[in-house]
Amino acid sequence: MEQKADVKAFKQFEHDGWEKSVAAYDPLFGSLTTQMIAPLIGELKPAKGERLLDIATGPGYVAAKGLACGCIVSAIDISETMIARAREAFPQGIDFRVGDAEALMFGEAAFDVITMNFGILHLAQPEKAAREACKALKPGGRFGFTVWAQPELSIGFSIVLRAIELHGSPVVRLPAGPPFFKYGDRDQGLALLTSAGFTSPKAQLTHLTWRLPSADSLFEAFYAGTARTGGNLRAQPEENRERIRRAVRDSAARYEKADAVELPMAAWVYVGEKPAPEGQRIA
Repeated sequence: MEQKADVKAFKQFEHDGWEKSVAAYDPLFGSLTTQMIAPLIGELKPAKGERLLDIATGPGYVAAKGLACGCIVSAIDISETMIARAREAFPQGIDFRVGDAEALMFGEAAFDVITMNFGILHLAQPEKAAREACKALKPGGRFGFTVWAQPELSIGFSIVLRAIELHGSPVVRLPAGPPFFKYGDRDQGLALLTSAGFTSPKAQLTHLTWRLPSADSLFEAFYAGTARTGGNLRAQPEENRERIRRAVRDSAARYEKADAVELPMAAWVYVGEKPAPEGQRIA
């Protein structure tokens, strides 16, 4: 049964988590999440001169790809520290702002393309964010987002979540949010787009390989480089956290190849189009 989200508390938890995770996210998770930029951009096909908004931009990689496509790019993130990192990495050509995906600061029909790379699974109200994206798009505009596939296809998550299940403290309680893998279900992802007002929703599953330098790196990636799972790990009593760490290391070691660990992962790209008002043709 889906637990009702505590919107205010969950939003603050995510914000605070990303403020703590900026430094570790890029070297540990960046090589994985950036693998989904090409599938996302490939489905949306942004063209030169189009206005593109990247939501939950993080270090700004999708925004930078939009700029390389010739788009006029804006990008937002709830984390002030993430926006500072993005501005440092890409100091010219992108309008980076601190902003809320569930209450966009832009006017209606302001953009041709909106992207969100692994952002929607960190929102307290993903349905509201999808409606906001639809409102901010011009008729015929496209919205695309990515999410992780279910843990059985994303082994890095499977290993860490299983270790928490076996060794985590039952007293650890985090603010309630939407199920993390809700949109790992294809039907749920398509339904999110449809209910927000998008037409012609599409879904594409992409298989990835997460290459990490060692078996210990998997725990560190989640512990230091994520908000939601990392928040759980950081809240664990030290004894429980060390048992989780050892279990993750032992499981990840089974995927060692030469001088690295290679973990099978998978993610979905969902794309929808904003329809034109009835009787109006799109040029």
